Order: sequence, then structure tokens, then C-alpha cells
Amino acid sequence: MLGKASVGIGLLGMGVVGGGVVRALFEKDQQLTGLIGCPVTLQGVLVRDLDKQRSYDQVRDLLTVDAEGILNNPDVDIVVEVMGGEDPALDYILKSITHRKHVVTANKEVMARHGERILSLAREKGVRVLFEASVAGATPIIAPLLRDLVANEILAIRAIINGTTNYILTRMANEGADFTATLEEAKDLGYAEADPTNDIEGIDAAYKLAILATLAFRSTVKDTDVYREGITRLAARDFLYAKELGYAIKLLAIAGKQDGAIQVRVHPVFVPEGTMLAKVGGVLNAVDVETDLAGRVFFHGRGAGSMPTTSAILADVVDVARNVAGGVLLQPSPAFSESLRVRPIQELETRYYLRLDVADRPGVLAQIAMVLGDLGISIASVIQKETDEVAHQAEIVLMTHRAMEASMERAIEALEGLKDVRQVGNLVRVEEFE
Repeated sequence: MLGKASVGIGLLGMGVVGGGVVRALFEKDQQLTGLIGCPVTLQGVLVRDLDKQRSYDQVRDLLTVDAEGILNNPDVDIVVEVMGGEDPALDYILKSITHRKHVVTANKEVMARHGERILSLAREKGVRVLFEASVAGATPIIAPLLRDLVANEILAIRAIINGTTNYILTRMANEGADFTATLEEAKDLGYAEADPTNDIEGIDAAYKLAILATLAFRSTVKDTDVYREGITRLAARDFLYAKELGYAIKLLAIAGKQDGAIQVRVHPVFVPEGTMLAKVGGVLNAVDVETDLAGRVFFHGRGAGSMPTTSAILADVVDVARNVAGGVLLQPSPAFSESLRVRPIQELETRYYLRLDVADRPGVLAQIAMVLGDLGISIASVIQKETDEVAHQAEIVLMTHRAMEASMERAIEALEGLKDVRQVGNLVRVEEFE
């Protein structure tokens, strides 16, 4: 198999990330040539609007609104997809593979929903699909799961993989900031989109966890398999109580394997203050991987933005381009042979934090304890806070021992039916580390 004198790149999309890729391809051309062994040449850039003003003008003659012109171009060896979204990105990725072009993508939504189909077609056509940039940006995690940790049995993954929510929760914890005000600040700083739903409701993290769980457990996991809760119910007082109890609050993406089944979930979590995940602040990402051979492995770094994502994309481009330039046989895309049962959230067993607004009168705590006790839920500690003498109202904070999620669901329903419980303020799961 003969090598090539140059490796051609077709770029789909030139938004924030695509613009960063273009800039890096031009400004690092000598470095990339040295790494690959031949030049990388940009053959075309798909955009929606040819007349839009762009900060990087060197590619104006390469811009096109015709995707087929890139996908059918025999000089394009690698298609880099940075459009985002499912449509038309999925169609372009599949067509690229059908035309026997390698694909590098940052598209978490497509890989979470259609990864098995994409990788199966890639194996059939003898090309590679790389997607390091789809999870955690510049923080490498896809390649380690596929290569460095491949001999390990992955026992659990706990990850902070959404920078927007981590920024908001860090501000709320450190400064007692209000959720709504902090979200608006995140928008002003460019950390949150104008419509932040995917971030604050955990949708973005669910996409990414589906990808990580698929690779870790070698069994197809889709985003619809992931139990998901967002951060909108968290209040400043939850962070005060968490600190008092020795915890930080994080939106964690958690995947675990036990007894031949897996559980995948994204939701706010009480994390012990002494753990590394509790200390990850701002827009940073972190992935804690628990394995049988290597033990605990921790990945930490920037997870979003043009340059971090560009870093991951170019690493994948160099990986594929080296093979193309050298004319060597490429390793096949991974296959997932196992089909493991996904355990519903009701089968989770963990500890819980429960905040209740109750009538300030004798016997209320006894009523609450009876409801919990009847469902096999044991109380570990109780704190009573902020008694309102005028309204005759108090706030009770409970920490439970380990209990089943199904039991907690029934308990919440029963507590909401008690006359003396004015409101179930919040319920947050506690993540336990071995």
C-alpha cells in the first residue's frame, strides 16, 4: 500500500470550533508536516453562508455550500465534522465513510445516538472514525479508554463533563450566588449558550456519558439509556448545608458495572470534600476512572471552547494522517460485542440528602421518621435550621444511610402527603467512594 505526498482535509463547519481548526492548520502547518511526514492540505470548507464575515480570511477561496463537492472530492482523505447537531451531520458522516474517507468528529450527539451504526459502517469500509473531541475537549479520555486502559475491566466512571454547570455550581458554592443570576453571568462570559437547556438539564452530559459508557463497558449505551436530572432545583442553602456536612455539590455523570448490568446517570451529587472531583472548579472538566488493574485514574483539564476542542481534533487528524501518509494498514474502528442490561435508577442504592420545610410543632420529626422507617430508610443525621416563629415553620435537613431509590421515591410521595410537611425542598444523592 503506497503512501501519499500530502493528506487532504475536508472541513464541515466553520463556527467557533471550525474557525479554530482552520487557524491551527495554517499556523501549525510546519509542525503538522513534521509530525505526519507530509503536508496537510485543506481542500474545502463547508459553510452555510458564503458572504458572512470571518476572522480568518485565508480560506475564502475554499468555502463552499456544496457538501457533495467535499464528500466526493478524491483529494479529501479525512473529513472533519464540526457542525454539531444530528441533522445533516449524521448524513454527511455516513456519506464520508461510504466514500471511504476517514472521519474526525466533535459531535457528541451523533456519536451518542448513532455511534454503533457509524463505527460498524467504518469497519465495513475499512476507514477510521475518531471522536476524541466529543467528550471533555482537550482532556484526553476517549483514546485512553480505547488504548491505554483496554486491558482493564472498567468498574466505574465518575465525571464532570459540562463546564457550564460546573462554573455555575462553583460560583454558588464559593459565593452563595443565586442560580438565575449566575446563569446569566455564564451567558455574558460565553460559558453558556443563549438557550442553556442542554447544559443545565444535563442533556449535554448525558450524550457524553453514553459515549464513555459504551467504550468503557464495550456495550452500546445510548443517551436515552441515561437517567438525567439537571441543576435547576439547587438552592444556595443546599451548598451551605453540604459544606457543613463535609461535601461539595457537583453535576456528575456516573457509569458503573455490577452483576452483569450497567447503570448510567447524570444528576447533582454530594461529593466528599476530600475527593479530587470535589476540588474541580470553574469550567474545568474531570473524569475519574476506576479499574481493576490500574486502580483509579484521573483526567483533568479544559473541556470546552475553540482551542481545547481544536487540540483534540488535531490529535485525531494527526493519528489518521500518519497512517494515510505512510500507506500503512489502519486499525479498525472498535466493536462492541456485549449487550448488557441497563439498570433503572430505581435499583440504585446510595445515601441521600433531604431538605424539608415543615410546620414547627412537636411530633413532626417523628412523623417523618415513621414514613422513612416504614420503607426501610434509616436516618443518619438530622439538622433543624431557620425556624420562622411568625409562620411557625422550620427547615429540617436529613442525611440517610444507604437506601434504595425506589424506596426514596415512595417516601417522597408519602412525605408530600403529610399535613405538616409544607414542601420537599430538595433531594440529592450522595456518591460514595471506596
